[in-house]
Amino acid sequence: MQNFFEYLKERGLVYQMTHEKEIIDLLNGDKPFTFYLGIDPTADSLHIGHFFALRMFSLLQKQGHHGILLIGGATALVGDPTGKSDMRKMLSKDQVQHNVDEVIRLAKQFIRTDGENPARIVSNAEWMDKFSYVDFLRTACVHMNVNKMLASEAYSSRLENGGLTFLEMGYMPIQAYDFVHLNRTYGCAVQIGGSDQWGNIVAGVELSRKMNLAEGKTTAECPDTFAITSPLLMTKEGKKMGKTESGTLWVARDKTTPYHFYQYFYNTDDADTEMLLKVFTDIPTAEIVSMCQNDIREAKKRMAYEVTKLVHGAEEADKAVAASASLFSNGAASVDVPTKQVEKESVKDVSILDFIVATGFLASKGEARRLIEQQGLSLDGEKVTDGMAKIPADKTEFLLQKGKKNFLKIVLK
Repeated sequence: MQNFFEYLKERGLVYQMTHEKEIIDLLNGDKPFTFYLGIDPTADSLHIGHFFALRMFSLLQKQGHHGILLIGGATALVGDPTGKSDMRKMLSKDQVQHNVDEVIRLAKQFIRTDGENPARIVSNAEWMDKFSYVDFLRTACVHMNVNKMLASEAYSSRLENGGLTFLEMGYMPIQAYDFVHLNRTYGCAVQIGGSDQWGNIVAGVELSRKMNLAEGKTTAECPDTFAITSPLLMTKEGKKMGKTESGTLWVARDKTTPYHFYQYFYNTDDADTEMLLKVFTDIPTAEIVSMCQNDIREAKKRMAYEVTKLVHGAEEADKAVAASASLFSNGAASVDVPTKQVEKESVKDVSILDFIVATGFLASKGEARRLIEQQGLSLDGEKVTDGMAKIPADKTEFLLQKGKKNFLKIVLK
């Protein structure tokens, strides 16, 4: 694709660059280059905050560039302090390894890891585990200025709260060295990532330059390094996307069902539809603008479907659309909605109020009472008016509904 940089800008995928001219030349040129994206496995799933960078990764692959997905098996043991007011919970090595495996499995839904031009997947534990503490200080940390580190956004929140630990100070040097290692090992020239990682990413570019200068490395031996970031996924109102009433919007189906995933995007503000279509689909820009101007409701349906298909595949996206249509047109309880199995004995002879809380549909009886008073809670299509009434003893399946668009099917076993 000619003018690939302009295409990425038009689609809203470019936010910051370290070397604008060089990056534009690389992206618009016809010579393949190697790039990388780092993801820390701090949880056993991806969330929609990862979407922008993974989308950029996929598009670069399609252009013929060679991608490396770096999973932070080492950095996850330290914890990124960026934007945090408290230190992240420390994870055990076993937890991190489990998360690494899950993140790799889910990332393969977005990027190509086999066939033509497959992505290379590495963990920074592969090289960090070989360093002694003193050796790493002498190799990388000697080139990093503490005053400059402390002034970066990566440490500002923790520093303002007076709780920055020496452990967290070690995060930036490790991530910075990742770029050096990938540059020297695979000729990796570009790092991509979210704009919240700008400080850590720039540190990698600078460390590479300083180490090459100190060691007399030439460009032929170690290519120059550049960085480009994508914006965070924000609404038109400036709020971060991905938070729901039940928590973070995850990629893993056991954390966020495809149905709820579809509903989240279908219920986004009309004003965000065009942006989401540009970022997460290949629909031509002119067609997207026309869709949004002519019928925003249909445009939102298309957007929600395409994003769900991107993450969960066409089959699950089709099911989510069918479930939504059936529920809202017929109120049917038998369609493919989120389902939870519950031990029958645990809810035997309980009130509707207790049942709703015990199944996890609502967090507290107080919330349930408020919804009942507001006529916002239904059981099997009927408004709940008496929370103290007993659930039917002879039933094994129930459909709970909160408001117009939140459903949960309970199956007693």
